[in-house]
Amino acid sequence: MKRVKIVATVGPSTDSEEAIEELIKAGVDVFRLNFSHGDHDTHKKTIEAIRKCSKKLSKPTAILQDISGPKIRIGQINGVLELKKGDILILAKKKLNNDRYTVSVSHPEIVDFIKEGESVFFADGSIRTTALKKYRDYIELVVENEGVLSSRKGLNLPNSNIKISAITPKDERDLEFGAKEGVDVVAVSFVNSKEDILKAKEILKSYRASPKIVAKIETKKGVENIGEILSESDGLMVARGDLGIEVGLEKVPVIQKRLIKKANAHAKPVIVATQMLLSMVNSPYPTRAEVSDIANALLDGADAVMLSDETTIGKYPIKAVETLVRVILETQGIYLYYKKYDAYNDDAIAASVADLCKGMSPRAIISFTASGTTAKNIAKYRPDVPIYAITNSEDVLRWLSLVWGVEPFCVMKGVKDPETYIEKLKEIITQKNMFEKGDKLILTMGSIIGREGSTNMIRIFEV
Repeated sequence: MKRVKIVATVGPSTDSEEAIEELIKAGVDVFRLNFSHGDHDTHKKTIEAIRKCSKKLSKPTAILQDISGPKIRIGQINGVLELKKGDILILAKKKLNNDRYTVSVSHPEIVDFIKEGESVFFADGSIRTTALKKYRDYIELVVENEGVLSSRKGLNLPNSNIKISAITPKDERDLEFGAKEGVDVVAVSFVNSKEDILKAKEILKSYRASPKIVAKIETKKGVENIGEILSESDGLMVARGDLGIEVGLEKVPVIQKRLIKKANAHAKPVIVATQMLLSMVNSPYPTRAEVSDIANALLDGADAVMLSDETTIGKYPIKAVETLVRVILETQGIYLYYKKYDAYNDDAIAASVADLCKGMSPRAIISFTASGTTAKNIAKYRPDVPIYAITNSEDVLRWLSLVWGVEPFCVMKGVKDPETYIEKLKEIITQKNMFEKGDKLILTMGSIIGREGSTNMIRIFEV
């Protein structure tokens, strides 16, 4: 059983039912829908296909809605701009006099935040400029390196203190759509503070929806405010693309380790994303550097790794997933299990389970978890046996498909007392022929089965 989970982005290469089914069989646990692309009709069809394939294969699979956020982009350009070092490029609040070397920007207000001497990057950092002279409605930039600039390319301001809401009007419309379609997880882009998460929650609450919220960390402010962001979010995504532009590529590996460590300590699942297997967009084989990158993310403590271009436009999406599975299985053989944390009241049961597990080497842990918290807290301590989650909610079961080491097991409804629960559990594991006679299992449950926050019991069960 692989303990680290796989998130795959759906795109033109994988948006058919057949492809989605093959991805699940290959090892995908969570499907990401990128709302920077596609329309609601397309996403609706994809959601329906994922639910259908998940049900067919009896594998709980979560759907992650990744909203666009305030990605700053330049406007339309006639053709392309072939820029040379020393050229003057004008960044304006709106297009000026059809000047060929003038580009507009999707958020005009950002021109006011740029100071003379600051860096302005375009096209994922491939074109670098410096602010030369500032005027009321535009700013002159001097180009630092050659490059080709085309319409709608991204713009980054690593040294500017920009104040733009992380939730745009488009995001609000997308959140309404996701709420109605019942997505399991929402990833909020360019999170700078806890207010960005609270805003997303407020919007979702207005539609009576409560998907889990994952904060994408891709700005300096996001890194600086990680404590307050973790307190309000349900998980993190280390979005290394824009983060690398914002802070400098050389700083990303250290920041990645810090973010993973903090998320682990808070029992919040953390996804590592961007260019995990980029070479496999066009090649059936990964590079050695990519394999090492994945292995290091796993050893750092990542709950999940994510594929983007590899499964949206790549030629080998299934091979990319199979490659991840092989690296995960090989790497977890040297993973340092049983992490040490100070146990508090809310996870004392989880800490005790980890201690028991280390001492008696059971075959598995089976946790009845109404909200998913108990299973998630047990996973925080990284035991070296599977954690099977049973719950009375399909939503919770799918959410747990993102959590390290947790195997979403089944939904059990209508059971209230522990003895009835254990009898039903015996029936299920006998039917599934999962364990051998004499195998020891650690069970966690509450004195009232199915009530959130009631887990207060550990039992040792022999098959």
